Amino acid sequence: MASSSSSPSSSLSSLFSIAVLILTVSTAESAKSPFHPRDLLPHLPRQVSWPILNSLYGAADLLPTFIGTASEGNDAVEWKGACFYENKAWLEFHNKSGSEFGGGTLHIKADKAHSWTCMDLYVFATPYRVTWTWYFISRAHTVEFPEWDGKAEYEYVKNKGISIFLMHAGMLGTLQALWDVFPLFTNTGWGESSNLAFLEKHMGAKFEARPEPWVTNVTTDQIQSGDLLAISKIRGRWGGFETLEKWVSGAYAGHSAVCLRDSEGKLWVGESGNENEKGEDVIAILPWEEWWEFEQTKDDSNPQIALLPLHPDVRAKFNVTAAWEYARSMEGKPYGYHNLIFSWIDTVSDNYPPPLDAHLVASFMTVWSKMQPDYAANMWNEALNKRLGTEGLDLSDVLVEVEKRGSSFDKLLAIPEQDNWIYSDGKSTSCIAFILEMYKEAGLFGSLANSVQVTEFTIKDAYMLNFFETNASRLPEWCNDNDSVKLPYCQILGKYRMELPGYNTMEPYSHMNEQCPSLPPKYNRPENC
Repeated sequence: MASSSSSPSSSLSSLFSIAVLILTVSTAESAKSPFHPRDLLPHLPRQVSWPILNSLYGAADLLPTFIGTASEGNDAVEWKGACFYENKAWLEFHNKSGSEFGGGTLHIKADKAHSWTCMDLYVFATPYRVTWTWYFISRAHTVEFPEWDGKAEYEYVKNKGISIFLMHAGMLGTLQALWDVFPLFTNTGWGESSNLAFLEKHMGAKFEARPEPWVTNVTTDQIQSGDLLAISKIRGRWGGFETLEKWVSGAYAGHSAVCLRDSEGKLWVGESGNENEKGEDVIAILPWEEWWEFEQTKDDSNPQIALLPLHPDVRAKFNVTAAWEYARSMEGKPYGYHNLIFSWIDTVSDNYPPPLDAHLVASFMTVWSKMQPDYAANMWNEALNKRLGTEGLDLSDVLVEVEKRGSSFDKLLAIPEQDNWIYSDGKSTSCIAFILEMYKEAGLFGSLANSVQVTEFTIKDAYMLNFFETNASRLPEWCNDNDSVKLPYCQILGKYRMELPGYNTMEPYSHMNEQCPSLPPKYNRPENC
C-alpha cells in the first residue's frame, strides 16, 4: 500500500508548480502566457488544487451563459470567451443536402486565447435541437446543420437564429461544477454537506445546530386545523431538488403540509407530494401518527420540520368544514407539476440567478422535451398552452407561436398562473398551492379570494403571510422546549435550526406575488409586487 505522506521529490514538485503559478500570474497581464494559473491546477497535488478549485467554481458554474443569436444577414455576434477573448459568429444557409428546406453552417472565429492550454465550451440550440462542442485552437471553426427539421425549424432559424451559450467556467470549471452538483442528489453525508454548503454560499443561509434531542415530544392536543408544516429536506433526490428550488425562489423551506382535525377530533395531515404505493406523487390525507412516524423513521432526506400555528383571530375565521370539503375533492389527484416552475417566475429577467435566464430555460426545456416528452408535457407544455390560449402545441410549436405573435418566451413565462385553470388531469396544485387553496376555501383570504392567485405563491410567500401566531406565550408548551433560542414557530424535527426570513410579516393584497423578483443572495422584494 502506498504511503499517504509526501516524498521529498513530490514536495519539490509542488513547490515548483506553485512557483510557476506565481510567475504566471505576475506576467499574465503583460503578454499571453504559455499557461494560465487555472490551467495548472490539475497538475498540483489534490490537497493543493481542490481547495483552490472549490473557491473558483461551484455548482452554479455548471449553467451556461447566453451569448446571443447568430442569424443570416445580420451583423456577426461578438463576445469575450472564457479562453478566447475575441470571438464572433454568423450563420450561412445552404442546401447541400438537397432537401426541401436545406441546412446551414454556423461560422465561429475564435482568437486571442489567454493561454496555450485553455479551451472554450459551447452549447448551440434551436427549439428543435441542442448540440455542443469545444474549441482549443485560435482559428475559424464551423458547426454544420446538414438539414433543418422541417419548415418550422427553418422558419424559426431564419427569423430568430441559433442561440449560443458559453460554459464560462471552461472545461475544468465545468467538470468541477459537475462534481459539485452530483452530491446534491446523493443520499449520503457527503450529499448533505454539499447541500448545506451550496445554500450557505449562494443564499447566505446559516445552519446552526440545535441541542439534542432533535425530535420534539409532540402532544397533538395543541395542534389545530390550518396549522402549517414547513419542511426542509437536505439530502437525497428531494434534498438536491429542494436546494435548487430554494436558491431560485429564496424560500428557506422546500416542502409543506397542513394539519386538519375531523369532527371526532382526530388529527390528520394533508400533503400534496406524498408518494403512493405506485411511486406516484399525489395529494394524500394521512393520520398524524402515520405521517409523523414516517418523517421520524423512514424519510431518508433528513427533514427539518417546523409547525407554524395559526393566529387565534385567523383560526376563528378558518371554516373547517369547507377546508375538509376541498381536501377530499383533491385527494388522490396528482401533485401540481404543471405550475411548479411558474410560481417562481414572475418577471422577464429578475427571477433568474446569473447566468440562468429565459434563453437557458428554453434550451433546457428543449433538451428535456426530446429526452422525456411525457414529462415535458406534464411540467410545462400544458401550462404554456394555457398562457397562449392554445391546445396541444409542443414546446417547439409554442416557441414558434410566440414569435409569430411578436412576443418573447421570457414574457410568456412571466404570465401569472390562474387558480381556475383545469389541466388534463384536473386542477394542479403544488404542495403550498394545495394548502393556500384550502385557506381560500376556508375563508382566510376573505374578500381578496378572487383577486389572489395562490398558484403564484412560493413557500416563502406562504410563510410570510401574517396568518400565524405572534404571541410566544400562546405557542404549545412543548414548542422549542429543548432550545435556548426561542423561535416564533415550533421546530419539531431536525438537527439544524430552521430560518424563515420575513416570517409572518405580509398582509395579503390583491394580485400579490404576481410580479416579484427573486434574485439571490438578498432576494429583495418590492412593496406590493
